[in-house]
Amino acid sequence: MTTNRPVVLLAVGRLKPGPERALFEHYAARLRPPPTVTEIAEARGSAAEVRRREGAALLAALPDGAIAVALDLGGAMPPSEGFAALLERWSGTGKPLAFLIGGAEGLDPAVLARADHRLALGPMTWPHFLVRGMLAEQLYRAQAIRQNHPYHRAWRPG
Repeated sequence: MTTNRPVVLLAVGRLKPGPERALFEHYAARLRPPPTVTEIAEARGSAAEVRRREGAALLAALPDGAIAVALDLGGAMPPSEGFAALLERWSGTGKPLAFLIGGAEGLDPAVLARADHRLALGPMTWPHFLVRGMLAEQLYRAQAIRQNHPYHRAWRPG
């Protein structure tokens, strides 16, 4: 990435000690600069009410002028090289970059409407606590691609 501005992760739920947190911390520690994380409290109520409350909190935490990337099953699924190129393009704008990770009920339509981009980590549904680690790994992989580091093995068949 072309700037030293940290990526912001806005995520619903508190990541407790355990394998999900260890996975996230493993890859986040490799990123330069490491991402900043803001955890949003999980809401209670009906599914729609939970999405509305969590969505409002995510939007309130979004940095002013940020490029908002919603992690959503309906989002684009670029290959790792394509994701690296997107990150390069986004960082070149000079705007903060924020990834929004919903809770168990997903993201509210207001969050999806505000998002500049939607990104999926594949067609399968993933637990929201695993998404942080998977995203951190892809951010690290993109960093490695941009730096021509051998971590990413582009020769492997897709």
